[in-house]
Amino acid sequence: MKTVLFVCVGNSARSQMAEGFFNAAAPEGWQAVSAGTHPASSVSRAAVEVMAEKGIDLSKARPKELTREMVEEADMVISMGCGVDLCPYNLYDGVVDWGLDDPTGAPVERVREIRDEIERKVRDLLDRIQGQAK
Repeated sequence: MKTVLFVCVGNSARSQMAEGFFNAAAPEGWQAVSAGTHPASSVSRAAVEVMAEKGIDLSKARPKELTREMVEEADMVISMGCGVDLCPYNLYDGVVDWGLDDPTGAPVERVREIRDEIERKVRDLLDRIQGQAK
């Protein structure tokens, strides 16, 4: 099984949304996991709400702490836009940074915009993965 690791600070919104979108459409043999450098106590209510609008249930998801093992075992690591200070894994070769705004505390309309940007990026990623498989 190949793994994509989505990383953000709190693992409460961006990386959880990316994991949800990826796993909902992942090709056979692929999965996504997510984690945070400073995990929150719970997934953002706004993230749960806007993902439910897309048919993806994050209500049972829980933030996880990022470990070196997760990074080493992943086939691909994608940072959501945490910055080097909060996400030292951006310093490793091969880590891709999507540069997404943090939706924490943002109005739900802004959270939807970020969700939609994440969905576009995940779809592009899935297209590349499926194209490499051919």
